[in-house]
Parts: sequence; structure tokens; C-alpha cells
Amino acid sequence: MRILICEDSVLLREGLVRLLEDVGHKVVSALPDASGLDAAIAASAPDLCILDVRLPPTRTDEGIRAALRVRQARPDLPILVLSQYVEERYASDLIAGRGGALGYLLKDRVADVAEFVQTVERIAAGATVFDPEVVAQLLGRRSSDERMQRLTDRESTVLALIAEGKSNQAIAQALFVTEGSVEKHITSLFQKLDLEPDESGNRRVLAALAHIAHSGDAPQTGENR
Repeated sequence: MRILICEDSVLLREGLVRLLEDVGHKVVSALPDASGLDAAIAASAPDLCILDVRLPPTRTDEGIRAALRVRQARPDLPILVLSQYVEERYASDLIAGRGGALGYLLKDRVADVAEFVQTVERIAAGATVFDPEVVAQLLGRRSSDERMQRLTDRESTVLALIAEGKSNQAIAQALFVTEGSVEKHITSLFQKLDLEPDESGNRRVLAALAHIAHSGDAPQTGENR
């Protein structure tokens, strides 16, 4: 697999290069910031991009903005975002945006080399993987299992398609129903998942994360590992 890394920490960047190459992958580019990201992607044609959320010069949101830009320009390119802390707004923006396979992990997950490599390979193969801590914070640490059991089979199917990033129109086409029917199912599942309307409009994002958490796409930690 051809991998591009964009990480400002020299130690972490070089560590990722060595780790990934030791297991047989090829790091085609390792960048300290996002200034040359688009050109590097065009020149090296990676199979996966690993991006730090906070990059120079301000170390605030350069990395996440770069990730969103890449997902818009190259929706089929898998992206793994690494963050020191849970950036709730950024995680919401990422999953709400259109694009292909996506991962959002806290940097301490890299310490478990075997799990990290497995996660990288899963994302490259098309999986969506969110750190359990990210999911927990975005869901307000509410129990997802209890709420998911409230859904009908059709609502669960609609939710799974939402988690794949499909629009209402695409869901209607996939299920051979009208968009109006899809909207009714979505309204119902929002209510059953206790997702009230909010100013940020993130109910669709939170519903998708509830599905991810329930289906087991996120890496497990602790006793469930």
C-alpha cells in the first residue's frame, strides 16, 4: 500500500514511516505541513493519507481543513486523521462531508502498533473507523445499544446508509422507496435515538456515529478488546 503522511512532529512522522515500512507498506511522501499536500497527492498517487489535525503555521485547524479539501477533491481517497485530543467539531465536519473511507484516531492509539497497523489497513480497504473516545464524546457518552434497539429493521437499514454518507435521494433509490418515505424514517430514528434538533445541524452526524459505535467499526478498548 502507498501511504502519504502529513505530520509536523518529526519524531512521530519518522516513527510512522518506519512502522509502516517495516510491515511492508511504502510511504511515498512524509510532509511536515499541508502546504505541499495537493501537489504530493497528485505526484505520488497514494492509496491512503494520514493527516495530523493541527499543522503549522498556526497549529489550529490546517490539517482538518486539508483533510476536508482532499475528501472533496478526491472522495475515493481513504483518509486517516490523527489528533492529540478529541476535536468534536472537526470530527463532525469530517463525517458529515462526502467522501470515502475515513478514520479518526487519537495519537495514543499509535502506541499499540499491531492495532494501529490493522486500523490503517482496514481504512485503506474501505472501512470507517472512529476512536472510541471520539464516538463517546460526540454521543455525549450515552448508551448507544439501548437506543439502537428501539429502531425498526427499516430504520436500521436507513441509518446504515446514512453512516455510509448517502443522501436521502440515494437512500430512496437503494431501497426503492420515495424520498418522502426516507424522510419519515429519518425523522423517526432521530426521535428514537434522542437526537433533538440543534443549531449545528449535526443530528445526521451523531446518528451515523451511533451506528458506527453499535456495529463495532470503531476500535475497541479495555475489556472489550
